[in-house]
Amino acid sequence: MKKRNVLLKICSLLLFLGYFSGLFTASSAYAQEDILTITQNAGYQTNEFYKPKASIVIEAQTGQVLWEDNPDLKWNPASIAKLMSVYLVFEAMEQGKFTLDTTVKATDNDQAISQIYELSNNTIVSGVDYPVRDLLYATLVQSSNVATVMLANLVTANDEAKFIHMMNDKAKELGMTNSTFYNCSGAETGSFNGYYKPEGIDQNADNVTTARDLAILSYHLLKNYPDTVTFTSPTQITIMENTPYAEVLENHNYSLPGLAYGYEGADGLKTGSSPTGGFNYAATAKREDTRLIEIVLGVGNWEDQEGELQRHAFGNAIFDRAFATYEYKKLLSKGNNTVNQEEIILDQDFYGVLQRNTEPAFNLSADKLTVETGLTSVSPTIKAPSSNFKYAKKLKALQNSTLLKNVKKKNGLSTFFVNGLLIILGLLFMALAKLFRKEPIEASSSKKFSPIFALGILFILAGVVLSIYTVVVGPWI
Repeated sequence: MKKRNVLLKICSLLLFLGYFSGLFTASSAYAQEDILTITQNAGYQTNEFYKPKASIVIEAQTGQVLWEDNPDLKWNPASIAKLMSVYLVFEAMEQGKFTLDTTVKATDNDQAISQIYELSNNTIVSGVDYPVRDLLYATLVQSSNVATVMLANLVTANDEAKFIHMMNDKAKELGMTNSTFYNCSGAETGSFNGYYKPEGIDQNADNVTTARDLAILSYHLLKNYPDTVTFTSPTQITIMENTPYAEVLENHNYSLPGLAYGYEGADGLKTGSSPTGGFNYAATAKREDTRLIEIVLGVGNWEDQEGELQRHAFGNAIFDRAFATYEYKKLLSKGNNTVNQEEIILDQDFYGVLQRNTEPAFNLSADKLTVETGLTSVSPTIKAPSSNFKYAKKLKALQNSTLLKNVKKKNGLSTFFVNGLLIILGLLFMALAKLFRKEPIEASSSKKFSPIFALGILFILAGVVLSIYTVVVGPWI
């Protein structure tokens, strides 16, 4: 019997260990699922050769990271660098330096750059005025290097080196800690055949950044200048319409709806490719209230142009994963709410990122409300969502206290008024007593007692005593 019990216990223990071992194995397998597996499971035909070197997905309102794989790998972003140039253009317009309708007169150098076959460009004719609006479309839709240079020169009055320094200064300001820019468009300055040559800048150096830094840049670009998507979303657009220089531009972002890898809600941002950087992709898509930003770097290599399409397969797949797992939504409404068994009052509606089909866990600290998500921010400079609040009980107590003070103040004024009336009344009675006192026909050594005069004295004494009481103790009414 003893042996049987021992065997049963051993079997139970083995089953118990086996169960939890299975759970651990399953969770480990899930945790180790990489971007290649995710993309293949999403139905895209791809293989290890095209696997991105780095990737990240963040939520666009909060900057919280929903997916990351090697996000701090330093990489050449190629034409995605144009997003930094565009940021500085929008900033200059915000500062009132020019507008979308401002025109830039093309120079001989601009025309020469537009004719360099090896560079992505649109047609530019010397002496023609090109609106900033059209140059932005050329930069973001066609990935035109010459349009980017023309915009950069507009910002700095043709000081090419100054613009590069502005790019690096802005990168530091935004929290892009692993980025260095050497040119404004993503193409080495040495490839411009001397027509674009920022003084004192290494002509053969590639721009360097990371998936994380590009996500930070995209976050600030969309947050500060949401109209950016107006220039990144067209699949095709005609610039310089109704002029002899009209030109149709085609977008290389094949994840835009209607194109080869069309993705629901996609409306930007920028592709980039180069011999040293392979194929790269910065994207944004919005579904309902949730907007995501993703960066995919180093897909395939330059010799195999299939990478131009494959980057969209990987981008779409991790977008699918993030949209299916997380959502940005209103968590609490403005006004009275019960949080952690506390009655609180919010100044405004509170939004945040939450895993789908889960309930939010809130934190109340000092006067700040936050939500626990287990997610990290893409940058220390981008804070998690929070909202000011007041404890309902404390607010009510404060209101009651203020009301009581106001009542006491009002009562105090009323009391002093009554006290004053008593004194005035006393003085009046004393005056009346003297006025109506009848003098005897014959002089008398003793004066008659006057009750009116005595009553006046009593009123005055009462007014004085009650005034002292009000000052020392408080209102007596």
